[in-house]
Amino acid sequence: MGKREQYKRIIMFLSSVLILLLETGIFAFVWYRFYAKGEVIGRGFVRGNQVIIAQYMLMLYLFYRVYGGFRVGYLRVFEVLYSQILSIICVNVITYFQMALIGRWKFGSNLVPMFNMTVVDLVIVVIWVVSMRWVYERIYPPRKMLLIYGAQNPRTLVDKVSSREDKFIICERIHLSKGETAIKKKIEQYPAVILADIPSHERNLYLKYCFEKDIRCYSIPKLSDIMLRSADNIHLFDTTLLLSRNRRLTAEQLFAKRAMDIIFSLLGLVIALPFMLVIAVCIKAYDGGPIFYTQPRLTKDKKVFQILKFRSMKVTSEEDGARLAQKGDDRITPVGKVIRNIHFDELPQIFNILKGDMSLVGPRPERPEIAALYAEQIPEFDYRLKVKAGLTGYAQVYGKYNTTPYDKLKLDLTYIESYSVIQDLKLLMLTFKILFQKENTEGVEAWQVTAVSSEKEKEKEDRK
Repeated sequence: MGKREQYKRIIMFLSSVLILLLETGIFAFVWYRFYAKGEVIGRGFVRGNQVIIAQYMLMLYLFYRVYGGFRVGYLRVFEVLYSQILSIICVNVITYFQMALIGRWKFGSNLVPMFNMTVVDLVIVVIWVVSMRWVYERIYPPRKMLLIYGAQNPRTLVDKVSSREDKFIICERIHLSKGETAIKKKIEQYPAVILADIPSHERNLYLKYCFEKDIRCYSIPKLSDIMLRSADNIHLFDTTLLLSRNRRLTAEQLFAKRAMDIIFSLLGLVIALPFMLVIAVCIKAYDGGPIFYTQPRLTKDKKVFQILKFRSMKVTSEEDGARLAQKGDDRITPVGKVIRNIHFDELPQIFNILKGDMSLVGPRPERPEIAALYAEQIPEFDYRLKVKAGLTGYAQVYGKYNTTPYDKLKLDLTYIESYSVIQDLKLLMLTFKILFQKENTEGVEAWQVTAVSSEKEKEKEDRK
């Protein structure tokens, strides 16, 4: 498998080029066959044919890259298929509106060729994804791994890795107490090693050993590792220095971020307004209770603001105190289930963004009392409040509703330390992708009050 590993990137690159050229070729045929005629687009546009086709290919490439449409071996089959389908639909819709503007059509006319093309595209995508996945699994079977762990129970990590048995198989676990010599002998028996949350000294020791033996090594980053990701290399003398500026966002970044918040929020408000009116009517019609729900939340520098959401729970949902939504929570109304699954309960937060309490992209705004509980166990939890809370964000896109606070902190710090306007735009596009992914709205377990996984709480619930 070692030699085959060297050619993985080439194989995946060629397969990506194949689907990109195939989809572009289909568009080129449809363009010349149905739209490039003078009576449709206009005789003066003949020289722009190649530009339109090239632009289609570029858009398709960008959407595939953002949504993960090329990542056949990395994502699950359904995820790659979903990414490809979403990319094609977005690109074809944008392209149709662009052609309508060029040809000065009424929207809806000349639609049949584009619709038929989209259907053909989707059939080809299904064939390509399934075929490439089959090829990938035959060439690159799941990677066998050794798990090295310490004082912390690795059960959660094992469960997460085991959910992707198409890529990883943890064949053996070994505790740090077995000693350096025994662990190194075990490492040599596997093509890959995964280091759980173990002390830095031991982690560095086995990381270097894997480097020496050319063994692939996966490790869980510590907060300090994330902080160093954005460090600058300083070469003032013959010793390399890593400079972590720790300065938050610059004045230019803050200005650009605020401008983007206002522009995109106003545009989003126009698009979302019809949906918001329908949701408001449905909430009111169900139980006659209030349409909106306000709640104190934390934003930049621990400032408390009143977040605005559509009410998705019963009016009496918090008579017993504040707690996160659980899996199958009976406090959630039928209307609430629908709008929570597609995140539309958060649409009123557009007004929080326009007011300046929130940003489009940033850490999830936590409730003060729940954040205080997290901070008791994780003193660094407030580090995420170096920027404004966001409607969406790194943790919201790459994590889940029930992701542990420590993992959310790592994701939020990754966002803060690698901030850029381009990254904000990418996260906004990815937010659209996760709207219909159920796991991103899945609540905590019934034995949890917050997202902190407490073994004592679970044992107490099991005894009931």
